[in-house]
Amino acid sequence: MRRRSTRATGTFLLCLLFILLFSIFSLHLSRNAISSSSLHLNLNLDNRHHLLHHSNKRALLNNFDNDGLLPHPIAHRVSSINVSSLSFSVSVSDSVLLPDWEILLIVSPNTPLPPLPLDRDDNYHCLFRNNQRSPAKFFAVLPFTNRTTFRCVMPESVRRRRIFSQPNLVASSSYNESPDLSSSPAPELLRWNFFVYESFSTDDDVVLFAKGVNSRQGNDRSPNELRCVFSFGDGIRNTVKTTVTSSVQEVFRCPHPDPLELGLGQGPERITVSLEIIAGNLLVPSVAYYTPRPNKKPNSLHARPKYQICACTMVYNVAKFLREWVMYHSKVGIDNFILYDNGSDDDLKKVINELRGEGYNISVLLWIWPKTQEAGFSHSVLYSKSQGMCKWIMYVDVDEFVFSPSWGNIGKGHEKFPSLKSMVPREKHVGQVSVNCLEFGPSSQKVHPLEGVTQGYTCRRKVEQRHKSMVLVDAVDPSLWNVIHHFMVNDKAGFVSIQLGLDKWVVNHYKYQAWDEFKNKFRRRVSAYVVDWRQNVNLNSKDRTPGLGHEAIEPEDWATKFCEVRDERLKSFTQKWFGSFRPNHTHA
Repeated sequence: MRRRSTRATGTFLLCLLFILLFSIFSLHLSRNAISSSSLHLNLNLDNRHHLLHHSNKRALLNNFDNDGLLPHPIAHRVSSINVSSLSFSVSVSDSVLLPDWEILLIVSPNTPLPPLPLDRDDNYHCLFRNNQRSPAKFFAVLPFTNRTTFRCVMPESVRRRRIFSQPNLVASSSYNESPDLSSSPAPELLRWNFFVYESFSTDDDVVLFAKGVNSRQGNDRSPNELRCVFSFGDGIRNTVKTTVTSSVQEVFRCPHPDPLELGLGQGPERITVSLEIIAGNLLVPSVAYYTPRPNKKPNSLHARPKYQICACTMVYNVAKFLREWVMYHSKVGIDNFILYDNGSDDDLKKVINELRGEGYNISVLLWIWPKTQEAGFSHSVLYSKSQGMCKWIMYVDVDEFVFSPSWGNIGKGHEKFPSLKSMVPREKHVGQVSVNCLEFGPSSQKVHPLEGVTQGYTCRRKVEQRHKSMVLVDAVDPSLWNVIHHFMVNDKAGFVSIQLGLDKWVVNHYKYQAWDEFKNKFRRRVSAYVVDWRQNVNLNSKDRTPGLGHEAIEPEDWATKFCEVRDERLKSFTQKWFGSFRPNHTHA
């Protein structure tokens, strides 16, 4: 009897212990569940956020024009959910380390954004492996893949690490609610100087744009050393490979893959595209997506381009100068302007919208990749052809103005208004026309001249420098090779290039402006073949400023430098035609 009672007591105590342990374990799980749901929401699984994403995305895209311009800041409507105490982790597909320790974060396709305003600097942050963070600012929506991007700066403490891991993009107003990432795995940051950054599908092939595959010195890999790789599918990725037919600079061409092999038409599928270096079995990192072969429009091959002459350039924060450049060149015969925006954060959009409202034709493509001017110009040829846009394209920068000295005879027996269209050669085999540049100095200006650059800078160097070109789109070599505003023409089709003398045509290059304007050129150089001026290398390059060195320190005599010849020809022309180009002043 006593033994039976002892056994019952032991069983009872064991049951009590089990109940106690189960209660503690359940409480622990419930606390974790509450903590997880309140501190870190998986946006991909929350239908409410999915609906918010679509409404926010539509609002976001409505603030863009069709050319991919940066929008004005958008005040998103916040839902009834109290977001002040929540931390959202936004899925990022790729992150790229750019120059100056800047990181570009590309949000994964179809990822919902949290219901937070994009125009506040404290709503989004980059969270790094050592739990350091830096503000992440909304940057843009990539025009060809419709992906949202943010930018942040890598903290000093992270720069000392041997491996640069991709940060998390966190949307939260609280610094205390983000997860500890110190032990969590993360992919390594892509480097801006070695990756595939863009693709373009033509009727006949696919064109990839990639950095680091070919060297800057022009030692291009043979197409036989490379293959285009198309990847698709969840989990285990499927791949289709095609040969590379052209490898020049940062431009690579290959045939379209077989749609059946890609499984196209069987549902929505995003297909990444990259390059494989065969010898090393190396797949180049890529943020580019493949677009299937476009449908040919009826009679598109025989349709005339919409514009006879377009002007194309790559721009960064040129809002102050754009009006004068557009108005002048439109007055003398340019029909349309193609601007590749290299990530401007000034009032560029506002100025462009004003000019469009006044009747000027301006196409804008967001092109955020650093030091890719030549690749952007190659892209402009493809873009123009795909849109049936331009017969001729003139490649001149916003500080360059083209004119003919013969225009001084206007009004002296010449009734017709001067036009750059007279620059178009009559000979059908001429595929490119080049014009020499004259470089102007500060001309004693201490600040940006209110009357505009063409009237404010009137003293220049004596000897002409380099040249700029106007090219027949159909004459461009299929490789799309170009350097410093000059293309290779298709000599196999019989096209040639010609150079015009300074007595016929001139490009006034207002290169050395008032110091406060000129020093901004130290911030970045867009050409892949021009060294950044802040680097202490190649100090004797013609692209550099003579005697200036590699630091943006104003010389004592800057205002009077580069003044060897007084030249007021274009000043007199523009005064006669426009009066002056004062800020925010429109002209009839």
